Amino acid sequence: MSDETSVKAPETGSGSGAPSGQSGESRPSGGYQGNRPAGGPRPAGGGPGGRGKFFRRKKVCKFCTEKIDAIPYRDVRLLQGFVAERGKIVPRRLTGVCTTHQRRLTRAIKQARNIALLPFAARH
Repeated sequence: MSDETSVKAPETGSGSGAPSGQSGESRPSGGYQGNRPAGGPRPAGGGPGGRGKFFRRKKVCKFCTEKIDAIPYRDVRLLQGFVAERGKIVPRRLTGVCTTHQRRLTRAIKQARNIALLPFAARH
């Protein structure tokens, strides 16, 4: 009895009842791996077209290029381009406006909202 104790030898597989074809491999569970090896290089081209890396143009500030210094809060047509459908102010990473003009733009939008030129929220 002393020779046959209930000590089991460690299994070489994952230990979670994985199929025998995946023994020795440690992949994170869940998620689609696709047809490339885990941790391998991504296919070049960035998409189905395969025309190389995607090139995004650098966004330049509309107000700096047109040399607009003061942003008027009464110009609703200008301000509506920087307000989303829901009424939120669009962030500068999406519009490309520089930091100083984004602050002035935010102040102008808030002034226009307070005197009811722009809506605070979208109509539903």
